[in-house]
Amino acid sequence: MKDDTRSGRNAPRPIAELLAAALKASGLDDDVERAQVLALWPRIVGPQIAGVTDARLIAEDGTLVVGVKTHAWMQELGLMERSLVARVNDAAGTTTVRRIRWELLRDEPHGTGRHGAR
Repeated sequence: MKDDTRSGRNAPRPIAELLAAALKASGLDDDVERAQVLALWPRIVGPQIAGVTDARLIAEDGTLVVGVKTHAWMQELGLMERSLVARVNDAAGTTTVRRIRWELLRDEPHGTGRHGAR
């Protein structure tokens, strides 16, 4: 009977491993990690905080920019920043986020939102 055991370069590898290697080789691995954090934000912070915030972007220096609906929430979340950074990084399994910058979300005038005037 023929031994079908493979080793070395031709051995089968898990797709996740191949994808991670391809992303790293293309330089996109950091971008994917940052995007993952943005997608996880509502689950990490829970429905109450997610309802008043919008995780917008993560800068290359590790600053997570989050829009907040009110000044009161911005102040409250500022006090929670250290624990939120730890929760975000723990959930993402990385140390992608180093700090959070809170920005007040502005109300858009009627008819000028994302979908434009009708």
